[in-house]
Amino acid sequence: MSYNLQVSIDRSSGFCFGVVYAIEMAEEILEEQGYLYCLGDIVHNDEEVERLKAKGLRIIDHSELNNLSNEKVLIRAHGEAPETYRLALERNIMLIDASCPVVLKLQNRIKTSYDEGDNILIFGKHGHAEVVGLEGQTNNEALVFQDIRELDNLDLPQKFTLYSQTTKSTDKFYQIKAELLSRGHEVKANDTICRQVSNRYEELREFVSEFDRIVFVAGKKSSNGKVLYEVCKKYNPHTYFISSAEELTSGMFAANERVGICGATSTPMWLMEDVKSRLQTF
Repeated sequence: MSYNLQVSIDRSSGFCFGVVYAIEMAEEILEEQGYLYCLGDIVHNDEEVERLKAKGLRIIDHSELNNLSNEKVLIRAHGEAPETYRLALERNIMLIDASCPVVLKLQNRIKTSYDEGDNILIFGKHGHAEVVGLEGQTNNEALVFQDIRELDNLDLPQKFTLYSQTTKSTDKFYQIKAELLSRGHEVKANDTICRQVSNRYEELREFVSEFDRIVFVAGKKSSNGKVLYEVCKKYNPHTYFISSAEELTSGMFAANERVGICGATSTPMWLMEDVKSRLQTF
């Protein structure tokens, strides 16, 4: 049976400028020297990581950084804590710093707040690479939470400064601010969410409403992917979350359906093209 699906890709989906910058930098060095170390996955997308590993990218963690010297190491868009830069100096490691400018600006703001003696709360995912870098600006003294319920039984200071991981939901950030104010806290809130991410909510809302079904493509580890998937699901309940084209089966669709493909800021366009090609075989 032929399904004759009408398939379209959301052209505003795909890598944000921070990820594009990091990957272009990596590819340039890989072409020159054939290999390059990268501290953590260059992007939260396994398919793109595998593509770059095939070109010579070597993913290492912080413990492995201790064993390197006289090498080049890429810092990905998520940024790093001050400790990483100190260690690189000690071990004569040249850091290729591809930290996203939005993340660097946020790190700087948090460090300034901390140096001025502010109590700092960060709305972000525990253990996320960007959040670890943000905590590092406060000597790991900032309080990180990913759900406001985590704060219910804590003895919070009466006055504090609230920041957010750059890929969190804007709506949720302002809900958290309102809730903390209603609990009687004095909150200085800094909306530090990347506008390239938050602008996508409106674009996706319009895009998904035009289709019978939506295929949302993102890595399982992508925080941004989870947020944007929820946006799609809210405005089009017939939304599938997949990480690769192989996860699709013809049974997921009906004949002549209009299918829209979109993705996270960590989803490469080539992967969405793969998904489109597979859908067209049904």
